[in-house]
Amino acid sequence: MNLLEFEAKRVFQEYGIPIPQGEAAESPLQAEEIAKRIGGPVVIKAQVATGGRGKAGGILFAETPEEAGKVAGKLLGIDLRGFKVARVLVEKKLSIKEEVYFGITVDRSSQRYVALGSKEGGVDIEEVASKTPEKIIRFQIDPLYGFRTHHARLVAKALGYSGRQMTALSAIFLSLYKLVVEKDAELTEINPLVETSEGAFVAADARLSIDDNSLFRHLDFKERLFSEQRGEYTPEELEARKKGLAYVKLDGDIGIIGNGAGLTMATMDIISLKGGKSANFLDLGGGASSEQMSAALSLIFSDNRVKVVFINILGGITRCDEVARGILEVKEKQGFEKPLVVRLMGTNEEEGRQMLRNAGVEVSPSLDEGAAKAVEIARGS
Repeated sequence: MNLLEFEAKRVFQEYGIPIPQGEAAESPLQAEEIAKRIGGPVVIKAQVATGGRGKAGGILFAETPEEAGKVAGKLLGIDLRGFKVARVLVEKKLSIKEEVYFGITVDRSSQRYVALGSKEGGVDIEEVASKTPEKIIRFQIDPLYGFRTHHARLVAKALGYSGRQMTALSAIFLSLYKLVVEKDAELTEINPLVETSEGAFVAADARLSIDDNSLFRHLDFKERLFSEQRGEYTPEELEARKKGLAYVKLDGDIGIIGNGAGLTMATMDIISLKGGKSANFLDLGGGASSEQMSAALSLIFSDNRVKVVFINILGGITRCDEVARGILEVKEKQGFEKPLVVRLMGTNEEEGRQMLRNAGVEVSPSLDEGAAKAVEIARGS
């Protein structure tokens, strides 16, 4: 779950990480009122779950409250990198002396957290890593020993700070690590972490990604996850999450339903190999019930781009007859809005196939033939 900037900064504030004075607004009038309370120049930031907002025109400045209202009016409601802007963050404009980068993420190769720092704050860290990797400081964090004060000071010193500034900066690093552990974060970063002209350090931007599997421990985040106003997911993706389905919308015209992420991705690969394009990734997961299959089909049928649906099931925990029952429930309640291509293999496969055949649903004998058939239908052959 990727938190929006204003949400991430609320969490930062809980952990004592300095952030600029500011509030989120959902209307130009709210933005104007917030700017009045702040006083002086402000920055207006579109709140969408994507990077590169500045380059896309999603971060603007205003000198007066009236101008802040007008700028907010320009941003609210626009489409920014595929996301609709429902909120803006109005913040005090900082007087910047230096910018640095600091973040903590999961290093899957070493199976531990890694702290990252760079003097190249305010720019895409991926670009720095690609072109000048020597400018990135990496500190592998021992999961048993943790990230201690002397570690944080080493990173701050490597960034060029000493004395009181090194102490202040290392305190922010330690707070961010505590946040990561307690909030089950997969990634958090401050880019840029600004040194103001007064010598203070402030998180000018905030990014925080929480592990979805931990949301049962963070019910406040889980409730926000399903808010359509967050702008992180499409309406279809939100609906899928509510029904316990793993769904990602893509740009093709062949609907894909599989059980298991690996099988679903392999299904998409063979569709591509046959010359087709997948409209989505939809993983039913293990032990999928007839209700889940019914929900999955209804979701894909709602996508007007889809010309055919390819269902590929490998029954282990998932029973093929349960999957067939879900397919037939959809046929009985609403009919098939799109052509179906079904491939069943595994637990109770013969029962499932026979149920579908008795209802006039054609079942492909193999994955290869099923994928070829789906692509053929999508092409209108």
